[in-house]
Amino acid sequence: MGLIDKIKGEFVDIIEWQDSSRDTLIWRFPRYQNEIKMGAKLTVRESQAAVFMNEGKIADTFSPGMYTLQTSNMPILSTLKGWIHGFNSPFKADVYFVNTRQFLDQKWGTKSPIIVNDDRFGMIELRAFGTFAYQVTEPKYFVAQIAGTNSHFSIEDINGQLRSLIVTKLTDAIGEGNLPIEKFAANLEELSTLGQEKLNADFAEIGLRITKFLIENVSMPDELKKEIFEYSRLNKIDMHKLTQFKTAKSIEAAASNSNSTMGMGMGAGMGFGVGGAMTSMFAQSMNQMNAQPQQQPPAVPPPLPSAAQFYAALNGQQSGPYSIDTITSMIAQNSIQRTTLMWKTGMSGWVAAETVPEIASLFASVPPPLPPV
Repeated sequence: MGLIDKIKGEFVDIIEWQDSSRDTLIWRFPRYQNEIKMGAKLTVRESQAAVFMNEGKIADTFSPGMYTLQTSNMPILSTLKGWIHGFNSPFKADVYFVNTRQFLDQKWGTKSPIIVNDDRFGMIELRAFGTFAYQVTEPKYFVAQIAGTNSHFSIEDINGQLRSLIVTKLTDAIGEGNLPIEKFAANLEELSTLGQEKLNADFAEIGLRITKFLIENVSMPDELKKEIFEYSRLNKIDMHKLTQFKTAKSIEAAASNSNSTMGMGMGAGMGFGVGGAMTSMFAQSMNQMNAQPQQQPPAVPPPLPSAAQFYAALNGQQSGPYSIDTITSMIAQNSIQRTTLMWKTGMSGWVAAETVPEIASLFASVPPPLPPV
């Protein structure tokens, strides 16, 4: 009997996995078609899980610890095998060990640009890269849906699939983030958190969990960067933003073709178009200025009223105009008497001086003539 035949003829009584690698996710215990001895010792180390499979069907799962295999701690396998309590015969089953530790610093990146629709710049191409970490949280789901019949499964066997999923979900996260494209760089943490939430929903379906997801950089074509910088400047001076900007870019393109008749015509047409646009913008600015309420000048007192000017009928002729001060002197000199006719602007006709209120009081302050001696 050869060595292989001897190995095949023995019962398995110790089941364990001493993992010395850093990238193995699943390892199938090699039993060489041998039967497992009932009462065999199963050792599951920290950051491991053991999954028993019977004829392609997932059976019992064991967390870290040391076990003596028997029907009481293998209820699912006992049901699949039809064992009764106390069954003590050797049996056949596949045992998969699953690495449940975190796999850190896994790289991801966009091999091809992802297309994002922006309201201002249209369809744009972005590239991104970063790192992620993950671990197996549901060993039986992971074995059933990923490992299949493979006896060895490493992180490189699945990372390609995970990276493709990351790129797909990243596009969704950017769309749902509602961030202006120029603010991506300043909000990578927010985008990373949103991306991790969306990824975990899909990772959970295969028994995995994203423990860390980082977007380290989002890049765009240099031409788009220049447009964003110019747009930002235009936005700060409150022009009509992208419309004028796009028009200006069209003029530059037309000017570069000025040696051709078509280029010259296009340049002229664009020039008229921009002139009209700038005129319209200036008119709108003036209308806005006119629409604003005008500030009232500070209140000032009205001018002093002008002194009344009177005309007098002296010696059958119109004389004047005279101010009140002059009339006072003339009354004192007896040039104007009580019966002298007077008139000023606003009066309907000539009246006696003693009937004019402003003049009547002046006669009382003038002494009467001296009596004859």
